[in-house]
Amino acid sequence: MIRVAAVGDIHMGPESQGTLRPAFETLPECADILLLAGDLTRHGTREEAEVVAREIKDLAVPVVAVLGNHDHHADRPAEVTAVLEEAGAQVLEGRGTVVSTPGARIGVAGAKGFGGGFVGRCAGEFGEPVMKEFVRYSRRCADGLRRGLEELRRQDCDVRIALTHYSPVPDTLAGEPLEIHPFLGSYLLAEAIDTAGADLAVHGHAHAGTEHGMTSAGVRVRNVAQPVIGRAFHVYHLPAAERSPTGFTG
Repeated sequence: MIRVAAVGDIHMGPESQGTLRPAFETLPECADILLLAGDLTRHGTREEAEVVAREIKDLAVPVVAVLGNHDHHADRPAEVTAVLEEAGAQVLEGRGTVVSTPGARIGVAGAKGFGGGFVGRCAGEFGEPVMKEFVRYSRRCADGLRRGLEELRRQDCDVRIALTHYSPVPDTLAGEPLEIHPFLGSYLLAEAIDTAGADLAVHGHAHAGTEHGMTSAGVRVRNVAQPVIGRAFHVYHLPAAERSPTGFTG
């Protein structure tokens, strides 16, 4: 079995240094990879990114991440990305990566994603330029995720995972006010996942949401925002040999 540890929305600042490191150091005992689903910092500053970097530096398992909206707040996402990558993480946006572990090749495609809502209650590319750009940006994020997953399909991966910050489905937003669902995710992400195919989709962002969901094509979706899972990370198990949905646990 492939063991995938994941968490998002850890929102680290200077005073939280060291709070996750003890748990992260146990990862080799229970997981093959750590996925970070965005909102790793509070305001997207270099100082906060360096706190996260010290939490993940020299871990004994690979770390793959996407950024979240908080990580963009200071308008320095490239700097945040550079700090995390210097610590050994791979930070994805519109692309995929393959992580080789002793037991399997794990493909991860990542994109922050964006809002817009879900089928029947979604924004359309119509009207004022700013509204059209809102929807176009969400579509560009989803297209990047789709391309990343499609590229992984050509790289002989044992499993393929979609990693985003925003949610691809409304299921995992249950518990959040309906009025803010359009700002928590977009159906375009689910379309990308279902079009390209994946064995698991992981996201964060919805602090008051629900852990379990599913796309219309049957891809399992998990909201790993730390307030939802209530721990340093959660581990999901995927079969390496066959990708039948019945083999998924977690």
